[in-house]
Amino acid sequence: MATPVPQHPDNPDRPVAPPARPDAAATPAQQTAAAPPAAWLDVDLRTVEENLALDEALLELAHEGRAAMTCVRTWMADEPTVVLGSSGRLAEEVDLEACGRHGVRVIRRPSGGGTVLLGPGCLMWSVVVPHPAGPPPIESIHAGMLAPLAAALAAGLRAFAGSTGGDAAVSRRGTSDLAITRGAAEDRPRKVAGTALRVRRHGVLYHGTLLDAFDLGLVSRVLRHPPREPGYRGGRQHGEFLANLGLGRATLEQIVRDAFGAAHVQSAWPSDRVARLVRERYAADEWTTRR
Repeated sequence: MATPVPQHPDNPDRPVAPPARPDAAATPAQQTAAAPPAAWLDVDLRTVEENLALDEALLELAHEGRAAMTCVRTWMADEPTVVLGSSGRLAEEVDLEACGRHGVRVIRRPSGGGTVLLGPGCLMWSVVVPHPAGPPPIESIHAGMLAPLAAALAAGLRAFAGSTGGDAAVSRRGTSDLAITRGAAEDRPRKVAGTALRVRRHGVLYHGTLLDAFDLGLVSRVLRHPPREPGYRGGRQHGEFLANLGLGRATLEQIVRDAFGAAHVQSAWPSDRVARLVRERYAADEWTTRR
C-alpha cells in the first residue's frame, strides 16, 4: 500500500517537504527568473470581501493550471477593517468592543499570518504565481517576493529623499516583514509592510500591506498586542513599532508593479468565482468567527 503524503499544517494542499539544505534554496534573483511573466490586473472592487475573494479565486486558477502568468495587483479599503489570518483567534487578537465603538468591521482572510488593520492610506498588494511543477520552499518564496520589493521601495525612498534631504533604508525583518530605518536618529527599524501567504500544490498567493498615510493610532485602539512577535519588535506597542512611508498611492503602486515586472495589463477577472467565494465564505459570519 502506498504511503500517504503528509500535509503542511497551515496549507492542506501543500505536501510537507524535507528541510532544504542551506545552499539549496533559490536566491531571490533565481526565484524571480524562474517565475512566469507577470501581468498587472487593473480592477477596482468595492469591498474588502470581494478583494479577499479575488485573491483566493486567482489562486484557484493558478492551482488548476488555468493561469499562464503571474498576476500582480493592488487595492485599498475605503473604510477601516480588521482582517484576521486564517488561523487567527478573534478574541485573543481583536478588541471587539473597541471595533464596535469605532465602526470597524472584522473579516477573515484565506492566508496565514497575524491580524492587521486595513483602511485608507494602507495599500494592499497581491501576487499570485502559478507553479505547475510545484512551489519552491517557503523561504525561497519569502525571499523571491520581499527582496525585489525592498529594493524597489529603497529606490523610491532615495528618489523622494533627493528633494527632502531625508535618509531611509528598507530591509527584511523577522520572517516576512519589511521595515524602515530613518537615519542615525532612529536606530530601531519600524514596520512598513507585513505579508501573508497561502500555498497550494500548483500555485502561491502572496499578499501584504504597505503603510503609507495610515491612521496608526487606530491600530492601537482596536488590535491587541499580538500573541507572537518577531524579535526586532522588542515588545514595542503598535504606535512605536509601525511607520508610514509617505510616498503616495500612485508612487507605491508603480513601485509594486516595477518590483514584480508586471508590464502586461489585463482587466479580465473571475467574477463568478469571486461572487461564489463572497457568498460562501467572506460574507458569512461563521467564517470570520470560527476561531
